[in-house]
Amino acid sequence: MSVRVVVVDDQTVVREGLVLLLGLLPGVEVAGAAGDGEEALRLVAAHRPDVVLMDLRMPRMDGVTATRRIRVEHPGVEVVVLTTYADDESVFAALRAGARGYLTKDTDAESLARAITAVSAGQAHFDPQVQRRLAEAVTRRAPRPRDLPDGLTPREAEVLRLIAAGRSNAEIAGELVISAATVKSHINNLFTKAGLRDRAQAVTYAFRHGLTPETPDP
Repeated sequence: MSVRVVVVDDQTVVREGLVLLLGLLPGVEVAGAAGDGEEALRLVAAHRPDVVLMDLRMPRMDGVTATRRIRVEHPGVEVVVLTTYADDESVFAALRAGARGYLTKDTDAESLARAITAVSAGQAHFDPQVQRRLAEAVTRRAPRPRDLPDGLTPREAEVLRLIAAGRSNAEIAGELVISAATVKSHINNLFTKAGLRDRAQAVTYAFRHGLTPETPDP
C-alpha cells in the first residue's frame, strides 16, 4: 500500500517541486498540498494522510502550531518537518509539538523517501545534522551519576525528565534518537529502581528529586 502524504510549504515553487518529486517515488501517493498551516489542517481532516511533510515558517499558521494541532486532532497522522532551519530552537519546538521526523531542505530524494517510510511505520527519522544536535543537547542536560537517586543512570534520568514533560514513549524515542523498545526498557528499569507503579507517580518522583525539564542539573 502507498504512503499517503500531504505537502505543506508556503513557497509555491518548493511546494510544486515536492509534489512532483514525491510523485516519482515508489510507494508514495500525494494526497494534497497546502501553502500554510491552516490549509494543512483542512487537508488533513479531509484526506487523512499517513504523513504530513511540514515546513516551519509560514504565514497565518506556522509549522509548529500546525504540527501540534495535527497530532492532537489526528493522532494517527505523523509529521516530518522539512525546513531550511536546523537550529536548536526550531528542532526542539518541532519535536515538542509531536514531529516524528526532521529534515533540512538540502536532503536528497532517497533520504526523503526513507524518512517518509520510517515515520509512517512509527519510527523516528532525523537528518544527520539534527541527530548530532539532539545528541549534544542530551549530553549537555544529562545529570551526573553521583547526583541521581535510587541508582538511576543518566539515560534513565533523561527518560524520566521527558515523562515529566508529558512525552509519550514514541516522542521520547524521537527526542533521544533511540528505539521504542529501548525507551520501554529504560522506563521499566527506572520504575523498578524508584518503586513506581505508573507515569503519574513518575512525575511526582521527578519533581521531588529535581529531575524535571525546568530544573537545572545540580
